[in-house]
Amino acid sequence: MLALITGDGRLPQVILQSQTERPFVCALEGYSPEGVEPDLVFRIETLGTLLQTLRGKGVTRVCFAGAIRRPPVDPTRIDAATWPLVPALQKAIGGGDDSALRAVIGIFEEAGFAVVGAHEVAPDLLPPAGVMSRRQPDERDKKDAARGAAVLETMSDADLGQACTVLAGQVLTVEGSYGTDWMLRTLTARPDDGGGLLCKAPKRDQDRRADLPTIGPETVQGVVRAGLRGLVIEAGGVMVLDIPAVVEACDAADLLLWVRRRDAS
Repeated sequence: MLALITGDGRLPQVILQSQTERPFVCALEGYSPEGVEPDLVFRIETLGTLLQTLRGKGVTRVCFAGAIRRPPVDPTRIDAATWPLVPALQKAIGGGDDSALRAVIGIFEEAGFAVVGAHEVAPDLLPPAGVMSRRQPDERDKKDAARGAAVLETMSDADLGQACTVLAGQVLTVEGSYGTDWMLRTLTARPDDGGGLLCKAPKRDQDRRADLPTIGPETVQGVVRAGLRGLVIEAGGVMVLDIPAVVEACDAADLLLWVRRRDAS
């Protein structure tokens, strides 16, 4: 049996719709997956009890789906089943994003669960490589896409975000802890005539079973408001929610949508 550990956004709903058997849905308190009624709401201080509950339900696989930020931990609310996990939780909360994810995955694996990626349980989330929009990349776009890929490689080394925007070889913005949507909103008051690309890719060595980057129709609208010319996402590394709607929105706004291979020239 599959369990979804959910945060905010549409990803949990998309995964649910792709499954023939409904997973057991567990939502972290304070987060509301769109269009999904959780079977259970838990706190990080009761993670040990959650693991026991999942075993009792016959869960064997766990998938993390949806956006979360590191929750505050109230030591007075840690229950008896969770106290043995405190050292691992401290490591997760205190480390960088990638190390935090690895620590959380490790907790579930130590408890006997197989952790699977959203793209593994819903493979249609990963579009095939190629240009999906009517608009095709010109030489300027190709250079900016290559520059964006190089910037994202550097960001991987620093365990930063998974997106940046590039115009004429210059970096406009890089994603931080507030995410892609917030980054795009910072460009709505840009002092130029627009242009450039949103480039998005997973970190080079991240565990792809959690936090694989995602775009959807809302991302396209953010690109439009930011005055950019298109989106370039890494083939096999970025999930797309509602691919037909994303392509339609890009074509309606005359945007480039390029699912680019990491080794593309």
